[in-house]
Amino acid sequence: MKLKLYRYNNRCNVSGEKIREKRLLVKLSQEGLAAKLQLNGFNLNQKAISRIETGERVVPDFELSAFADVLDVSVDWLLSDVNLEN
Repeated sequence: MKLKLYRYNNRCNVSGEKIREKRLLVKLSQEGLAAKLQLNGFNLNQKAISRIETGERVVPDFELSAFADVLDVSVDWLLSDVNLEN
């Protein structure tokens, strides 16, 4: 059985843009973010980060929590439409 992947606004996630926004704000490269996640036990590489930020990859809830911890934001913020500049 193949799982049907639904897209919203042609994206597989709503958090990728927020992850990118915060990553750039704290001056982290995709490689740097991947390294921080790996130190916290999540085996994500630069390619996975890129696919998440462009909306090509689904972000499971346990990874979303890890992104929130590493980027020092809440999961709610990652799922919201509020920008850090507001």
